[in-house]
Amino acid sequence: MKLIRYADSQGSTHHAARTDKGDFKIDGCIFGDFKVTDQQADVAKLLAPVDPRAFLCIGLNYRKHAEEGKAPIPKFPVLFMKSPGAAQNPGDPIVLPRKLLSTQVDYECELAVVIGKKCKNVSKADALDYVLGYTCGNDVSARDWQKDFGGSQWCRGKTFDTFGPLGPVLVLKDEIPNPNALQIKTVLNGETMQDWSTSDMIFDVPTLIEFLSGSTTLLPGTVIMTGTPHGVGVARDPKVFLKHGDKITVEIEKIGQLTNPVIDET
Repeated sequence: MKLIRYADSQGSTHHAARTDKGDFKIDGCIFGDFKVTDQQADVAKLLAPVDPRAFLCIGLNYRKHAEEGKAPIPKFPVLFMKSPGAAQNPGDPIVLPRKLLSTQVDYECELAVVIGKKCKNVSKADALDYVLGYTCGNDVSARDWQKDFGGSQWCRGKTFDTFGPLGPVLVLKDEIPNPNALQIKTVLNGETMQDWSTSDMIFDVPTLIEFLSGSTTLLPGTVIMTGTPHGVGVARDPKVFLKHGDKITVEIEKIGQLTNPVIDET
């Protein structure tokens, strides 16, 4: 099943099931008991499929990406966080910071995992039991703030407003039995910049859930960004950074395409 989150014509927020016959409103909470009704959804605006309870992000989690950055393969997952307020809707703009100026805003296509049940100290063998589903994510990154101005921490460069696009749908886990067997790509202004497979992850999805839940409670609605493959703009020669007027698309097999325009902050 594929779920969407949307605002109706009255401005209220709902979830719906997206089917070949249309979008049908859901009764109940997607993190508990819910059912799909026969009522056609009044989709005035498509929203990010979840409003993240927490945004947990993993760096350097693809072998080829670590190689292109000349970074050693990490022994443990590299964790950083975005503010939940960084989430952005499909079709809405990625806003390039101008108050805290960045001239090096980069793209990162990522598989986003949505936790569906409260969990702690989960084993790798049981980890996927706690997943609700998967969506496309873009870990937008201001490289100058990440590397030079952030006081050695990545969060400042990763958590500006709009730096966490998600969508367009949340695909429930039954449709993706193996999240580490998906093609993933980034297309910038019609040119493919990243095109790889989630099989290249250093730490696969179950391992990440086991690690992140260790001595730590993960709440329903937690979004885990699982890292990006090689081909990021900062590693290119010449470097490629987002600019006003660009259009960026993240595409993941079995999920779909997440597209956002790029604009300057006003």
